[in-house]
Amino acid sequence: MSTGESCPKCAAATISKRSAEPWCPACEWNLDHFEKERRPEFGWRWVDRRLFRTAYWLTERQYTELRDAPSPARAARSARIATIALSVVLLAMVAAILVAGVWLLTYEFFSPVNLIGALLILIAVVLRPRLGRLSAFLRDAEELDRTTAPTLFALIDQVAAAAGTPVPDRVLLSAEFNASTSMVGLRRQRVLTLGAPLWTALDPQERVALLGHELGHFVNGDVRRGLITQAAESTLGAVAYLLRPDRRRTRADGLVGMIAEVLLDLVGGTLARLVGLLHLLLVWISRRDSQRAEYLADELAAKVGGSSSAIRLFDAFLLHDAIDTVVRREARAGHGAVAWRAAAEQSRARLEPDVSAFRQLSRRTEASLFASHPPTGLRAGLIAARPEQPAAVVLTDLEQAQMDEELAAHYERVRRELAAATW
Repeated sequence: MSTGESCPKCAAATISKRSAEPWCPACEWNLDHFEKERRPEFGWRWVDRRLFRTAYWLTERQYTELRDAPSPARAARSARIATIALSVVLLAMVAAILVAGVWLLTYEFFSPVNLIGALLILIAVVLRPRLGRLSAFLRDAEELDRTTAPTLFALIDQVAAAAGTPVPDRVLLSAEFNASTSMVGLRRQRVLTLGAPLWTALDPQERVALLGHELGHFVNGDVRRGLITQAAESTLGAVAYLLRPDRRRTRADGLVGMIAEVLLDLVGGTLARLVGLLHLLLVWISRRDSQRAEYLADELAAKVGGSSSAIRLFDAFLLHDAIDTVVRREARAGHGAVAWRAAAEQSRARLEPDVSAFRQLSRRTEASLFASHPPTGLRAGLIAARPEQPAAVVLTDLEQAQMDEELAAHYERVRRELAAATW
């Protein structure tokens, strides 16, 4: 809505959405302003303000670089190189601890060094890479198969062929307003999870674009899904946790015990902070590369589903709260997927005039050094700035209806889950 005030730079009317501080939609004055309402990242306002400024600058610079390039490409950027190098060093350290532990354990049986070896092996086991488990996904989602959902799997096959990506090994349906892909285990099983509230709210070509984007994560080189880098992040977090002084333990008796405990807390706390900062640095560096990977996946969304469908898809994410709210309302009222889609369409039509402002606002509210995704408005803007791409895969209304009919039982399970949830 208009604030009734004029921009001090270009005299255009300023606007404000969602209680945000006013900005100018014409020259974007004050768009990079740090908001009081932002969720604190460290709790110190002066630190959070500077981190936001840095994140905003890095995000805008990356967007401009990609917009002006002939086409985005998976390149060995400095952030990616640094992430992989640091990850290799960390995992080599864990491997060295394990080797040393085994050597000391078997060096001379029934000697004190065996205990040291056993301790080192225990430390290496605790620090072992966590590569994810499929069971963790199945706790919150239901697996689909080709027998009961042939139309969906046929569409996935078409999208994978058009995008030049592998097909997922497992396809899950959840109750979240989201969609995601993951790679789990040493075998790196590819898992695609579709959130029913989001999936049912999209039109046919938006669904194609969504699949194009998600399957794009299998080929865009995202460091979050790399075997080495994914393991390194979990290892650093485990090290910081182990070194953190435990304030809940029983305090030692005697002066010597108290002094020793204070020294242990001091050393452990210092090391925990250093490792924590190293973990933070790894996250910050990797997130820059992850955002670039998201843009590359967006390109596949436009290639497969068409540019206009990809843009509408990202605009749907901008309106996440409004669409999710009406879908849950219909679910609580006992209505199925058809009602969800109708309610979502009405909500999107009502908010359509505000989409341009929401795109701009996302550049302020979603800019963060911890963000794995670039601001949603920039994602739509990058697709819009490139030549229009026609859809490589077309999903008809009849095919969508057939797909939803095959998934009806799964939608009903999600409806009951949404209705039972307390919000």
